[in-house]
Amino acid sequence: MKKVALAFSGGLDTTVCVPILEEEYGYDEVVGVTVDVGQPEEEFEEAYETAEALGLEHYVVDAKQEFAQLCLDSVCANADYQGYPLGTALARPVIAKAILELAEEQDCDGIAHGCTGKGNDQLRFEAVWRASDLEVIAPVREMGMTREWEIEYAAEKDLPVQGGNEGVWSIDTNLWSRSIEGGNLEDPGYVPPEDIYEWTDQPSDETELIEIAFEDGYPVAVDDEEFEPLELISFLNEKAGKHGVGRTDMMEDRMLGLKVRENYEHPAATTLLNAHEALEGLVLTKEERDFKATVDNEWSQKAYEGLIDAPLVGALNAFLEKTQERVTGTVTIKFEGGQARPVGRESEYAAYSESAASFNTETVDGIEQADATGVAKYHGFQARLANQSAKKRKPELAADGGSDE
Repeated sequence: MKKVALAFSGGLDTTVCVPILEEEYGYDEVVGVTVDVGQPEEEFEEAYETAEALGLEHYVVDAKQEFAQLCLDSVCANADYQGYPLGTALARPVIAKAILELAEEQDCDGIAHGCTGKGNDQLRFEAVWRASDLEVIAPVREMGMTREWEIEYAAEKDLPVQGGNEGVWSIDTNLWSRSIEGGNLEDPGYVPPEDIYEWTDQPSDETELIEIAFEDGYPVAVDDEEFEPLELISFLNEKAGKHGVGRTDMMEDRMLGLKVRENYEHPAATTLLNAHEALEGLVLTKEERDFKATVDNEWSQKAYEGLIDAPLVGALNAFLEKTQERVTGTVTIKFEGGQARPVGRESEYAAYSESAASFNTETVDGIEQADATGVAKYHGFQARLANQSAKKRKPELAADGGSDE
């Protein structure tokens, strides 16, 4: 008896996949798996009701704590992709692992998803699953299903879907972010209505100050109240969201080369990333900050691809862990006009001396201002020498430093 585990949401795509896996792929039993990474309760209700109507064996796996920890790991890497905090990309490997674990526990022969062949999620799921011995199945992609075909098929089979109508927008929600796409939003020139937003209020003139405490790079408290990762993110989503913090409207370049219009909400993520980067600016040296920008970018790229378990990420994590040993202190954030702006930072590890930087002090640890004269003479010496050499050989290039214009 062949059994397959299906990533199941109760929506049109995964509902259609249930009979398809039996009829077209020869599976005798389909097990639906929904993984909780902070979705709204109504999504679980939909999955429960649809699974019951289908007579589908259905499991819900709670992965919120694991996902919350990964979100805070991403803060240590100042992780974003093309300017927005990673959310869906971080969630997918967590979901994929949870489904794989359950599939192996249930002695499944295969594992399936309902992703199309155009998006990123197919790659993120399969990067995890293809490390197993299970057959990986993607019915929507492999059979070239369209939304219209799925609606007709659901009607023929009398499947429990509302005519395939899942709303005006395509929405993906987890603890860290909420994405909105599809419909009129596919037109880059379309101005989205205010009602696409649920987590964030329209920015107003109201302001508020909060203090976020960090230990070894991780946020641990707000205004002296300690939080576990899951509770901290939920708390800041609500508090920052009331000030309209964390809205992104962008053109995103997907892994397959498609450019898509995306809207995101991420109030807690924006707040924590801004605060963390501000604290790093106080405690890390220039060399560390410059090199860490490269590490952060590589970490973010691999996370976007769903490859958080890649060997490179392990090496990057070792560097991040070392730098975060001194990222301990507090940052004051001001919520104002839809922004979460750092307005103060303190740390015992500060690579900063107020007296040294002050215009009112004459010396710095015994170094007098006049001592900088020698440095000033050498600063730019190599560039000046290069320009002089160029002037001797090609005078026409020397006037503007070697430019062709």
